[in-house]
Amino acid sequence: MKTIEDLDVAGRRVFVRADLNVPLSDGTITDDGRIRAVAPTIAKLVERGAKVVVASHLGRPKGAPDPQFSLAPVAARLGEVLGRPVAFATDTVGESAKATVAALADGEVTLLENLRFNAGETSKDDAERRAFAEQLAALADLYVGDGFGAVHRKHASVFDLPALLPHAVGDLIAAEVDVLKRLTEEVERPYVVVLGGSKVSDKVGVIDNLLGKADRILIGGGMAYTFLYALGHEVGISLLQKDQVPTVLEYLERGKQNGVEFVLPVDVAISASFPDTKTHKPVEDFEVVDADRIPADKEGLDIGPKTRELFAAKLADARTVFWNGPVGVFEHPAFAEGTKAVAQALLDSDAFSVVGGGDSAAAVRILGFDETKFGHISTGGGASLEYLEGKTLPGLAALEG
Repeated sequence: MKTIEDLDVAGRRVFVRADLNVPLSDGTITDDGRIRAVAPTIAKLVERGAKVVVASHLGRPKGAPDPQFSLAPVAARLGEVLGRPVAFATDTVGESAKATVAALADGEVTLLENLRFNAGETSKDDAERRAFAEQLAALADLYVGDGFGAVHRKHASVFDLPALLPHAVGDLIAAEVDVLKRLTEEVERPYVVVLGGSKVSDKVGVIDNLLGKADRILIGGGMAYTFLYALGHEVGISLLQKDQVPTVLEYLERGKQNGVEFVLPVDVAISASFPDTKTHKPVEDFEVVDADRIPADKEGLDIGPKTRELFAAKLADARTVFWNGPVGVFEHPAFAEGTKAVAQALLDSDAFSVVGGGDSAAAVRILGFDETKFGHISTGGGASLEYLEGKTLPGLAALEG
């Protein structure tokens, strides 16, 4: 794949497909990690005299403008991070976008409104998607793909647009791909994978592929209770996917056959109800029980202290670690200790540690860890998982062409 160093960008309009899909609360950005991640690529293009047209999606609007998904707050924060004004177009390919782009001088930046406000961006109809891509192409001379969090989507700005313009990868995507190769092609062992999050079904593909690659797989979060249930344990009202039990049993057996160690919680923090993650109201019935002793009217919401020690021990000698998914409801202080412990164990080990985007990356920042201390924090949870599953990512394939 070509890099931005291979492009002559001075005086030219460069379309940068970024991933600025940041979390918002009442219009305020609560985690600007993805903005800061793409800023170096934009800054490099600015320094070389490009007219930079940045585009991204935010949330899941239904193909029409929706104020709650506007990128206006992102334009303001991007300007702060870059240390320069960022013009904002109030549409994607309409009059505002055309006028804003036309007004750009060399070294200036504009951000288009949410790409998903146009139905063509996510359309499954090839012709409709291509038509929108052609409208976007009219705004630029060159294309730089740097939205790693979207490369697993066959969307107009990710898949179709690179075919219409000379293109290259940005520094962020280049770095992400290098890291993922270290997790799949050049693995230093022991290779330990920590998987959390809510559902086994979200991780089926990656577990399937890692059974031939990882040395240990640590299971936490909501998905752990399906594993515990599969082993015959009572899990109370914990999150459970009974339809995944046969798959879990198959994976546990294949793990034994392939020498892959599955490590499950031995104790859990429980409550009778899901905690209030906004007000952090104290949990009065909080308690820790053995993982095979969850009462019928309680649900597991975090790994317990014995499991934290166990997970830390299983990570201590690792040389490579991939972590995707918090191991508890980290948004509430009562159930954040497990996720804190995993993060700290990564920092305490000598491993090359990769935090696989999404909630894991958010947890690292929200819980106050120095993100520069980790080997790599990905900006794309879903994209990282699909890469590790061995799937072809449409956005990467388009940039290789």
